[in-house]
Amino acid sequence: MDREKIQALFEKWCGKLRLTPDWDIKLELVNDKNWTKTGDFKIDCTDKKAILLLNEENPKQENLEEVIVHELMHLKMYPLDQVTEGLILSIFEENTPACNFAYRGFFETLEQTVEELTKCFLFEFGENKEISFGRCNLNKSFTELYDGLKNLE
Repeated sequence: MDREKIQALFEKWCGKLRLTPDWDIKLELVNDKNWTKTGDFKIDCTDKKAILLLNEENPKQENLEEVIVHELMHLKMYPLDQVTEGLILSIFEENTPACNFAYRGFFETLEQTVEELTKCFLFEFGENKEISFGRCNLNKSFTELYDGLKNLE
């Protein structure tokens, strides 16, 4: 996908998700083969500014529109993210099993929620409605998870 098309999709989704003009958001394409993420954000809540980082060199997902929507959903949900993270850290001592459990559970649920919302919006308004399976291809199959395990006796 060329840069102009990526920029146009970014602008479309910033408007569709009602992030702009409330937020000042810019897109930055990353061309670093060592950067392992497909997308990420840098956020300044005080000034409501954000930079969406998108891996142009070696993205793990095939559908960059999906990645853009996914990352913008994280920005949309950022206030909830921050409140919940603050609540967890105010209740549990950092690096304890209880804190790690709550933290991991919250972020796994947040990621699942963001991905479900992404799919809903993509299916309704996306130009490319294909879901990426790039990360799945890197994982072991269900059967491979059992390789090397010994039978219980």
